Amino acid sequence: MPHWLQLMMDSLPTLLWAGVKFTIPLTLLSFTLGLALGLLTAVARLFGPMPVAAIARFYVWIIRGTPLLVQLFVIFYGLPSIGILLDAFPAALIGFTLNVGAYTSEIIRAAISSVPKGQWEAAYSTGMNWSQAMRRTILPQAGRVSVPPLSNTFISLVKDTSLAAAITVPELFQSAQRIVATTYEPLILYIEAAIIYLALSSVLSHLQSRLEVRFARYGGMLEANR
Repeated sequence: MPHWLQLMMDSLPTLLWAGVKFTIPLTLLSFTLGLALGLLTAVARLFGPMPVAAIARFYVWIIRGTPLLVQLFVIFYGLPSIGILLDAFPAALIGFTLNVGAYTSEIIRAAISSVPKGQWEAAYSTGMNWSQAMRRTILPQAGRVSVPPLSNTFISLVKDTSLAAAITVPELFQSAQRIVATTYEPLILYIEAAIIYLALSSVLSHLQSRLEVRFARYGGMLEANR
């Protein structure tokens, strides 16, 4: 067996375990919390009073205008200078959540804005209040519109979690770095890590396509091309 193949096979369990233990949980938690934060931010910008909307706009401006890696460094390495100490995983979770929240808020805000005004009027005419109209009429329609961009955000997040290696989270990419430090085979190990990320992204892209087709079929939209 070639040396490079043997090295890949020997390191594969370690890399997969790091992905299961850190990469996947970090992705799922960050996206779930970020999606909730994004929804709150979008609603605040669209319907909140002026001060709340201004705070929401400022938050989105800061996060979208600065690199994710810098945000992680500020949280993990910068906050201790003012007495706020965080372990690596919570720091990464906070950083990714804030980042996802800012980007998903723009997606959700655009999706809600795309719902025709007549849908609000129709909901009010049936006796719904604002919150009922939002839950039962507006968000379901906005959800169908936002599925593709939100899915793309989730897939990008899977790859972005590799940045957590910079703040010592022992996820998939940092596990590859540790093996490189002992084997001195960076090309082989980094290619292997890239293949794992590619496989995860490919599976998620396939699921995204199926989800879009289902929403198109049952949401009254044109069926997506298969």
